[in-house]
Amino acid sequence: MSSKIKLLGRSCLFAGLFAVVAASGCAGRVRVYDNYHSDWHRWDGYENQEYRAYWSERHERYRDYKRLNKDEQRNYWNWRHDHDDHDRH
Repeated sequence: MSSKIKLLGRSCLFAGLFAVVAASGCAGRVRVYDNYHSDWHRWDGYENQEYRAYWSERHERYRDYKRLNKDEQRNYWNWRHDHDDHDRH
C-alpha cells in the first residue's frame, strides 16, 4: 500500500511541475518565420498587439493568423515590415 501512495505522490508532483513548465516556459518563445522577408519574428504580446492594429487599420474583423492563407500572411508581413520597429526580430 505504501508503494502505491509513493507512486501517487510522485505522479502528482511530476504533473504539477510539468503544468508549471508548460504554462510559463513556452509563453514568450513562439517564433514565426516570414518566408517573404526571410526572417523570424517573436509572436509575443507585442506582436499580437501589432497584428490587431493591422486588422484595425484595415477596418476588418480580427482573424486568427493561423487561419490566413499564404497571400493574406504575406500581406500582413509586408505591412509589418512597413511598420516595423527593427529591433524586435
